Amino acid sequence: EVQLVESGGGLVQPGGALNLSCAASGFPFSIAMMSWVRQAPGEELECVSVVYPTLQSPYYGDFVKGRFTASRDNTEKALYLQLSSLKLEDTAMYYCMWSDCRQSMRGHRGQGTQVAVFP
Repeated sequence: EVQLVESGGGLVQPGGALNLSCAASGFPFSIAMMSWVRQAPGEELECVSVVYPTLQSPYYGDFVKGRFTASRDNTEKALYLQLSSLKLEDTAMYYCMWSDCRQSMRGHRGQGTQVAVFP
């Protein structure tokens, strides 16, 4: 059974930082294209980052503008997203997803972790 469990969300002020994690199991993580996606209230899913199974640098959505850093540990079957310089508009539920979110938003994803940015 595919399982993706996100953690690390929270409430921060603008300019703050958070570190998100995703624990994966039930599929060949080490060769899987993985993504971080987010969904703000009333909005559609948005592709945040794509993390390749190799050492290729991750893809980031234009809105990231150098503020987020995605990585993975294939030994630990874990995906990470470091958020910094957070803005009000970054408030959303963040999910890790087994897919390349530039191609499809229909991959397996976890229950999400909430990031709330408030002054």
